[in-house]
Amino acid sequence: MKQHNIFITEPDMEKLRRLLDFVKNSASKDREHLAMLEEELDRARVVSAGRVPANVVTMNSRVRMTDLDTGKEMTHTLVFPRDADFSQGKISVLAPIGTAILGYRAGDVVEWNVPGGKRKLRVEEILHQPEAAERAARAFATVANRDAEMGVGSRFARQLRPRRAYRFA
Repeated sequence: MKQHNIFITEPDMEKLRRLLDFVKNSASKDREHLAMLEEELDRARVVSAGRVPANVVTMNSRVRMTDLDTGKEMTHTLVFPRDADFSQGKISVLAPIGTAILGYRAGDVVEWNVPGGKRKLRVEEILHQPEAAERAARAFATVANRDAEMGVGSRFARQLRPRRAYRFA
C-alpha cells in the first residue's frame, strides 16, 4: 500500500488515541482494525484544528468519493464508532474504509485491503469539514461584529437574506 502524508488535527488525535486505548482493553469486534488505525496515527502529521487544510478528511467530515473499481459514487461522513450508522452514510473510523480515508485530501486515491482483494477510492470532494466550517463561522462573526460596531448592517447578512419566490399563474 502506497504511503501518503496524512493530516490529523490535535483534538482528533487525542480522541482517537483514547479510543484505541479503550478498544484494546475491551472485548470488541473492532479490534481487528486497530493495528491499521494505529499505524495511520503514528505516521500522521498532527496540526492544530485551525490550521488543517479545508480539503483534508477529518473526523465528522462529509466526503464524496468514487470507487475506482466500479465507478460508483458515494457520500459518507467519517464518525466515531458510537455514531456509526451505515444507513445514514455514517462510517466508523474503525471500519477499514474509515481508517483508510482519515487524513487524506480531495483528489487523493486511497487503497485498502478487503477480504476479496484491494479496493481503490478517489476522494472527490470534502462536502463538510467541521474545522473549515468553524473558521468560516468565526470569519462571519468577525465581519458582522465589525459592521455592528460601525453602525452598518452586515454585508454578509444582506447576502444571506432569503429571496422572494415568485410564482407565475
